[in-house]
Amino acid sequence: MPDSLQAYEERRRRLLNQLLEEFRKRFPASARTHKDAASRLVDGVSHALRMYDPFPVWVKGSHGAYLYDLDDHAILDFWQGHFANILGHNPPMITEALARALQDGHGLQCGVQDAWEYELAELLCRQIGAEKIRFTTSGTLATMYSIMLSRAYTGRDLVLKVGGGWHGAQPWGLKGVGFGQAGYQGNDTEGVTGSVLQEVLITSFNNVEALEDVFRRHGDGLACFIVEPWLGSGGEMAATPEFLRRARELTAQHGAVLILDEVIAGFRFHAGTLGALYGVQPDLTTMGKIIGGGMPVSAVAGRADIMKLCGREGGRRVRFEGGTYSGHPLSMLAGRVMIQYLVDHEQEVYPCLATMGERLRQMVQRAFDDEGVLVHCGGNPSSVMPGSSIATLDFPYRRDTSLCTAEAVNDPALCDVQLRERVVKLAFLLEDVFVAHGLGALSAAHTEQDLTKVAVAAGAVARRLKAAGLGEPH
Repeated sequence: MPDSLQAYEERRRRLLNQLLEEFRKRFPASARTHKDAASRLVDGVSHALRMYDPFPVWVKGSHGAYLYDLDDHAILDFWQGHFANILGHNPPMITEALARALQDGHGLQCGVQDAWEYELAELLCRQIGAEKIRFTTSGTLATMYSIMLSRAYTGRDLVLKVGGGWHGAQPWGLKGVGFGQAGYQGNDTEGVTGSVLQEVLITSFNNVEALEDVFRRHGDGLACFIVEPWLGSGGEMAATPEFLRRARELTAQHGAVLILDEVIAGFRFHAGTLGALYGVQPDLTTMGKIIGGGMPVSAVAGRADIMKLCGREGGRRVRFEGGTYSGHPLSMLAGRVMIQYLVDHEQEVYPCLATMGERLRQMVQRAFDDEGVLVHCGGNPSSVMPGSSIATLDFPYRRDTSLCTAEAVNDPALCDVQLRERVVKLAFLLEDVFVAHGLGALSAAHTEQDLTKVAVAAGAVARRLKAAGLGEPH
């Protein structure tokens, strides 16, 4: 921590107040709209991540790499629809397909089966090596159903996850998400029974020894180990090959189901799952985001003997029944067009994203280094990945702090988490750049000029921090 924590926090508070005032002046139309929205919507939003102080930017359109807000700013976007828009906002091949479907009198909910659902199912199963798949509408539902299937299949109750792993706002996902006084061992919500939360065990991401210890003590009672091969909100970092492969060995040895949560990672790094690059075939995979092409689609896919538990052959023991909008025709069409495009253009899209991702991290790191502000630009790929289109910013207090764990990047004793999540977000927005978790994700719509723009913006942000006496190495 800085030598005088109280003085440091006061400097940070003053800068934040300055940014808040500038933000209010720069986005008056968003301020007015948000005030109206908050009279009906809880906090003025329907997703907690979209609410930040003093109010979110409200948009009237988006295209490619940019958002267009109510105050007529063109904002370079690295959030890209919660990382879903790998081709950028509203790619023409998808919007045109949806428009044609609607013009032909097809696409809205009809409540019966549609050929586009089978076509997307066949395409996804072929690409990821799954035997069966069922669609739903959110990553939260997909992970919840995958855990229910695992518990029914094994007849066991315990669920293992990693600290910092986000598997949606569902009962077994709401423990070990936020870093607190007990590290990642705390519960993150009220309204879920204590017995459910007691069934969730937490281990450390990329810590093979800790993983082995959990299985040694609880392996025969574990229904599943659910893990992101790319840890998202916990730090935007890749699993090590040793960790993911050992997870496969231990789950197989103890008869537990291995669930790879690829809601973020699926089709982000190549035209398939990230687990495949590690040589790890899970029992179940959850997917979302990119596979919907901008529409609400998620899926659970995997072994037929597990998946059948929600179907007739398995006696419908697991009520993974779907909802009114599961398999929505336009969602299936958008997903099919997106995935087919990524398969057909894999050798164009992903090498370009990997190259630009590396350049983005280097350029932003250099911008902060040039101003003498201590920052760690992460989001790097593991040794088995061809590259990464994701970038993060963390602000350690000391140069010698290792930021290779979810615990380190989210521990306020080691890193200035408030600087990353509040101050820097506003500072970038004042430069017309939208960031998430420090920086964010590239899309195929981002250009070399956009990289230059964000590097210039990073320099301006760094100068603000330096002038405020923040980000100085200790």
